Amino acid sequence: MADTNKIKYGIKNATIFPATIAADGSATYGTAIPVPGSVSLSLDQQGETNIFWADNIAYYTGVSNNGYEGDWEVAKIPDAVLTEILGFVDDTNGVLIEDANAPVKHFAFAFQFEGDVHARRHILYNCTMNRPSVASATKEEGIEPQTETVTITATSIYNATLDKDIVKASATQADSKTQYAAWFTTAYQPA
Repeated sequence: MADTNKIKYGIKNATIFPATIAADGSATYGTAIPVPGSVSLSLDQQGETNIFWADNIAYYTGVSNNGYEGDWEVAKIPDAVLTEILGFVDDTNGVLIEDANAPVKHFAFAFQFEGDVHARRHILYNCTMNRPSVASATKEEGIEPQTETVTITATSIYNATLDKDIVKASATQADSKTQYAAWFTTAYQPA
C-alpha cells in the first residue's frame, strides 16, 4: 500500500452508515445515506502521550488512541440523517420534529479526499454527532449559501476478524479496486 500522493485537497462523497452496536462492542451497518455538499472536514486526533521516567531517561512511553473529534461543514444536513442519526421524528403530517430525548445513534462515516495521483477513501467506524445549529442570513444583492456544521466524535469499534479495536480505514483504487468501488455502498469491514 504505497501512497504516491504528494498533496491532498477537497472532500466529497460523504456517506453515513447507521450502526447497531452489539454487546461485544462490534457493529453492523445499515443502508448508506449519501450526504452531498461537503464543504470541509477537520478532525483532530484524541489521546495523549504518557512518559514514565526512570533511570534518568524516558523509560516507557505510552500513547493512547481515543479516535478523533472535530467539525464537518456541509451545505445542508439531509432529513434522512436528521431522522436516522439524530432521532428527529417525521410525524404523520410530514412535519419534522426534534426529539429532546432522542438516544445517541452511532454510525460509520465514509468520505473521500482528492489527491494529485489517487483519491483516497476513508471510513471512521464508530461515530456520533451533535445537532447542527439553526442559522441563516438575509438575501442582499446576491444569494450567499449558508452552511451547517456538526461536531463528529469518532471512537473505536471491536472487529472480530482482526480481534482488534479499530477506528479508521482508508484505501485507494491502487490498493483494492473491488473494495474501493463499493466504498460508499456498504461500510467496509476488514477481512
